[in-house]
Amino acid sequence: QVQLVESGGGLVQAGGSLRLSCAASGRTFSYYRVAWFRQTPGKEREAVAAISKGGSTTFYVEAAKGRFTISRDNAKNTVYLQMNSLNPEDTAVYYCAADGGGGSWSIGSTYDYWGQGTQVTVSS
Repeated sequence: QVQLVESGGGLVQAGGSLRLSCAASGRTFSYYRVAWFRQTPGKEREAVAAISKGGSTTFYVEAAKGRFTISRDNAKNTVYLQMNSLNPEDTAVYYCAADGGGGSWSIGSTYDYWGQGTQVTVSS
């Protein structure tokens, strides 16, 4: 079992930046691939980025490439999502998720553990 807690969300103007954190407790964090997903009301949850267990491999959806950076510090049991050049379309609840690996990184059902989410609101 692993417990995930997101933080760092908030209100930011378009063009601004936020850094989200996903803090883990429980089993050894380095056992897990971690991803960030986001969801807005009335829309399906969508993958944003993921990072491999050791942090050497990262994945991004097209909309996040060049603007978002996912990283992890296994010594601190934390994964980060640095988000730059934010626009109103990035407004959503952002969730981190963890799994032992093996499935597609961008499919939500791949992940066994989820945080409660943190709200990101980008004003125009």
